[in-house]
Amino acid sequence: MIPVIVILLYLAVITLVGVVAFRRGKNNTEDFFLASRSVGEMVFFLSIFATNMTAFAILGSSGQAYRQGIGIYGLMASSSGLVIPLTIFLIGTRLWALGKRFGHQTQVAFFRDRWECDTIGTVIFVLSAVMLIPYMIISIMGGGTVLAHLSDSGGTNTPLIPYWLGCAVVAVVVTLGVFLGGMRGTVWVNILQTTLFLCFGAVAVLTISHALPGGFGEYVTRLAGDPKTSFLVTREKMPPQTFWSYTLIPLSSIMFPHMAIMCFSARKVTAFRRTVVLYPIAILLIWLPCVFLGVLGAATLGKVGDPDGILLLMLEKYAPVWLAGILGAGIISAVMGSDAHQVLALSTMFTKDIYQHYGGREKYGEKAAVYFARGFIIVVTVAAYVIALELKEKQGIFEIAVRYAFSGFAAMAPVMIAALFWKRSTKWGALAATVFTAACLLYFAVLQRTHRPGDVIWQIGQGTEAIKVLFLNPRGDVSFWNGFMTVVPMVFGSAFCMIAASLVTRPPSQASLDKYFPPRKQPSMPVPEPVHNA
Repeated sequence: MIPVIVILLYLAVITLVGVVAFRRGKNNTEDFFLASRSVGEMVFFLSIFATNMTAFAILGSSGQAYRQGIGIYGLMASSSGLVIPLTIFLIGTRLWALGKRFGHQTQVAFFRDRWECDTIGTVIFVLSAVMLIPYMIISIMGGGTVLAHLSDSGGTNTPLIPYWLGCAVVAVVVTLGVFLGGMRGTVWVNILQTTLFLCFGAVAVLTISHALPGGFGEYVTRLAGDPKTSFLVTREKMPPQTFWSYTLIPLSSIMFPHMAIMCFSARKVTAFRRTVVLYPIAILLIWLPCVFLGVLGAATLGKVGDPDGILLLMLEKYAPVWLAGILGAGIISAVMGSDAHQVLALSTMFTKDIYQHYGGREKYGEKAAVYFARGFIIVVTVAAYVIALELKEKQGIFEIAVRYAFSGFAAMAPVMIAALFWKRSTKWGALAATVFTAACLLYFAVLQRTHRPGDVIWQIGQGTEAIKVLFLNPRGDVSFWNGFMTVVPMVFGSAFCMIAASLVTRPPSQASLDKYFPPRKQPSMPVPEPVHNA
């Protein structure tokens, strides 16, 4: 009961913050969705980092390290620590400047104005909503997993808080926080949440290492010396195709609607400077301990039924109950920090890009827009909760995130890059890239349902010299060209569609180009002094 009580107290504090933010807020959409564009430097960093640290980073990374070893850190954390700050610096700052100048609150609004087309914005909204829901699902799954494991006294498989109830508790608390506090409540909560889960990793590793007989070093040495477990501390299960595929995954970061909306909410552009510097350090503090603990779990606990819960099993076995509760609250904070932003982002996009864009505000007024936003929050959270219950026994957190959310949003990165930096890009190029991404996601999902692991869908040649162009690997994931992940053809295919369709269609009007790419003023030439002859 002690870990559960600690976590429930933490959830009560989160709800209270939402209530306070509700009383401080203004009843208009700019305040509800962007906190009146008043987010300061340190709060901006804590919030934008919290938007990315989901159950994928905490539970998914440790679960995948349990399966594949320490190389998981190299796959995701190393590339994320470099690529995400780079995209925040190059893309986030430009989005902020354009939002400040033209009043954009979502990336869809920017795309519509940039390419003078309502339809492309609606199509991108629909695809973004469909791809963001899996990300919400893994957050709810993570919360349910944490509460179920920590309330399962003695591993009896009859937890005090079953998985379905744990998912419901997290969903309700997140919904209340966003429903009441909007962006202001979300970023206030992020200050506490990010601090908690940044401290979580170091404390968990120190506590568990101290409790292990012989210490951390002895277990790592034992793993390396055993042929059956040596892959856990080497790159043995990390083929080059998989590694290089993962370098494209962090491109998805800036395309997530909640990340783009956070960029619009900053008070000053200087907020991005601190974020770019601190982000790689924060990634290290989160991912490295979780990956290490996942590897240690494989060495100390052996085979477990749910690898996504390996971190929680380690806490239950090697940490005092009161500390397990605090660390559990740290995990829950990571889960909820991102989920709150995802829910708010979907609500923002629905209200601004659908309801308001198609005349809802003129018909019902500004206050009604906030009510519609809150109603949409309830609808999408209920949908994500129902799907989370359905998927728990079928797919792990890591696989859901990579297959659907990360790959899809990474494939949309060429659309954002073209909109910001390529004058010749057109709405038809953006539409072609968006449709291509949607078609790929649908096609690969169908392949996973209609084929079994190991099936070859398309290959060139026969026998040992054959090149597998499209196939399902032993884990059931669709792979491309002898082992590359689907994100590779999706990103490059999207970029090709963007470029090819733009070059064969008419560019935007000159007025639009001058608006987003103003011509540089030529320096005036000095007028020469007249020469007077003697």
